[in-house]
Amino acid sequence: MKKSIIDAPDLKAFLDAKVDQYNRPVFIETDPISIPRQYKKKQDIEIAGLFAAVLAWGQRVTIINKSNQLLALMENSPHDFLLHHQARDLNRFEKFKHRTFNGTDTLYFIKFLSHYFKRHESLEDLFRVPRHEVNIEPGLINFHRVFFSLVYPSRTRKHIATPERKSACKRINMFLRWMVRCDNKGVDFGLWKNISPAQLICPCDVHVERVARKLKLMGGKQVNWKSAVELTANLKRLDPGDPVKYDFALFGLGIEEKF
Repeated sequence: MKKSIIDAPDLKAFLDAKVDQYNRPVFIETDPISIPRQYKKKQDIEIAGLFAAVLAWGQRVTIINKSNQLLALMENSPHDFLLHHQARDLNRFEKFKHRTFNGTDTLYFIKFLSHYFKRHESLEDLFRVPRHEVNIEPGLINFHRVFFSLVYPSRTRKHIATPERKSACKRINMFLRWMVRCDNKGVDFGLWKNISPAQLICPCDVHVERVARKLKLMGGKQVNWKSAVELTANLKRLDPGDPVKYDFALFGLGIEEKF
């Protein structure tokens, strides 16, 4: 690890304290994870979480409002809607829009998720990788390939990132953090038991990136898959089994404390 602006022996203690500070239920109130937290059924949590993560672009208040709006169009029962909706029910989604995510994109997401959940119980298997894999990269690639295995609008491809295009995959990595991490702190769900938290990659939004660079946890000039892996590898030196818990610390320092 490159020399941090905080002396190396103190870096872990500093970031662990910030994890404890921000990894609390109060964190949920203003974060997109509040969207899947409205549900109890496993499939509803997965579906709501995926949509909230994909829409996580811009101000958090707007992200939460738009996610709620989309799920209301699914009668706030997304799994049941995907399994049982009629063709006429899809008309209501045509005018949905958030940033560059529009009705065309929404309808393909519904098409794929309906197709998938009529045949499978959980999205977990699309991301699952063998325990010997260093990280979740093969799972992200597989999810992207399967997601676009149906006839799809070309414009929709930009809404699901993949390491194959060297993307940092921020939104999907955030979704995976929600689904996989389990520490009984009341924020992340820990629903998926067949993926190790040690295999996750830290979501790299602008706040995490800025703080990580100040702490010399990330080099280079761009945020891409390589830099996300580098950041996570450095965080693994602090906690090999759960490096992505430091997302709470880096994000909290960036957005709450303007570190």
